[in-house]
Amino acid sequence: MRLNVFKNTVLLFVLVLISCASKSKEKLAENKEVHQQVARDIELPNNNDLRIGANQTEAYLPLLIGKRVGIVANQTSVIFKLNENEITSLETTPIKNTYTHLVDSLVSLKVDVKKVFSPEHGFRGIADAGELLKDGVDTKTGLPIVSIYGQNKKPSIKQLADLDIMIFDIQDVGARFYTYISSLHYVMEACAEANIPVIILDRPNPNGHYIDGPILELEHKSFVGLHPIPVVHGMTIGEYAKMINGEKWLENGLQSDITVISMKNYTHETVYDLPIKPSPNLPNAKSINLYPSLCFFEGTNVSAGRGTNKQFQIFGSPFLDTKMFNYEYTFTPRPNVGSKHPKNENKVCYGMDLSDTKYLNRLDLNYLIEAYQATANKETFFNAYFTTLAGTKKLQKQIETKHTAYEIKKTWARGLADYDKMRQPYLLYK
Repeated sequence: MRLNVFKNTVLLFVLVLISCASKSKEKLAENKEVHQQVARDIELPNNNDLRIGANQTEAYLPLLIGKRVGIVANQTSVIFKLNENEITSLETTPIKNTYTHLVDSLVSLKVDVKKVFSPEHGFRGIADAGELLKDGVDTKTGLPIVSIYGQNKKPSIKQLADLDIMIFDIQDVGARFYTYISSLHYVMEACAEANIPVIILDRPNPNGHYIDGPILELEHKSFVGLHPIPVVHGMTIGEYAKMINGEKWLENGLQSDITVISMKNYTHETVYDLPIKPSPNLPNAKSINLYPSLCFFEGTNVSAGRGTNKQFQIFGSPFLDTKMFNYEYTFTPRPNVGSKHPKNENKVCYGMDLSDTKYLNRLDLNYLIEAYQATANKETFFNAYFTTLAGTKKLQKQIETKHTAYEIKKTWARGLADYDKMRQPYLLYK
């Protein structure tokens, strides 16, 4: 009887879902051809035909019957109403009632959700990058929230003791140093040790149309890079989970029992404009596209726009020679949501506004190289975090010895070819 009632509830839920359902003024002085090669003209679609994993309730709700459920989630973990024309992009505020949060939906369906595990930036996605997060209680559902960022990156056996199954549903952006894939690793590892299966609700990778960057050397692994992959890995969360298993990257070669709820009508060439910010400092499609190229500035004295309203769409510092490269664009970082103490706080920074540049289909090193060349005191340009981000000491040395972007990228070719061959068996979408 219970099973029939639950099935009817699930069917009603699914039916409800279905029914509701120019260029920048400043140009680089060199390598103009390179910039043209790495850019592409695109129009962002409305994603009408795409169906994400979370929307395929008929595939995963039956797996939750009679189970005590944990959920790894943040503000992006939502079920969209299937009238996708109502869904807006990051550029505007999403229209009310175009989606429901996965946790809220499952609780309303009487699924036995026990707790939520929150990654970097927290369950509601407003914490600073790197900010220490504490456990708490979700005010809306009353569910306990367990932070898996900071000292507790891997769920403990005690935290998993009252669970039978785990759901992982986080929107990633396809860069190695974006920590959600590291959280995925530790959740899979902890659940494998506790014999708890993991359901992964797959979502698009907005940078999934290419792979690029240096391969991480394992002596430099950290939470912003656990695996020997390039900066831009070109995989969805579901595909990446399969690779973690297949390459035996979990401790002691463990295998996590995963079920990937794949997307429908998606390929790696699908251009996807995220309707919800994946984190406070990635406010729009342009910032997400530029993020793999500009995040290297986090390991330098140059600001990538934190503390402004153009995060990862601009770069600059007080130390750049405005005569050498004609840096006319200025900005002053100030504390704001997601950046309580931005780099170069309250100081005028000279640099470039990239918000009107074409979309990239490769990682662009020219901004980093040019900023280094324009810094008078080069000994202060890099900090220790740069090697952690790059995953290798070679990149800093190459820049310091005046290698061009073209020369540097040639040294990545063999590693990228080997990586591409490695990832092929795990791809769910072509």
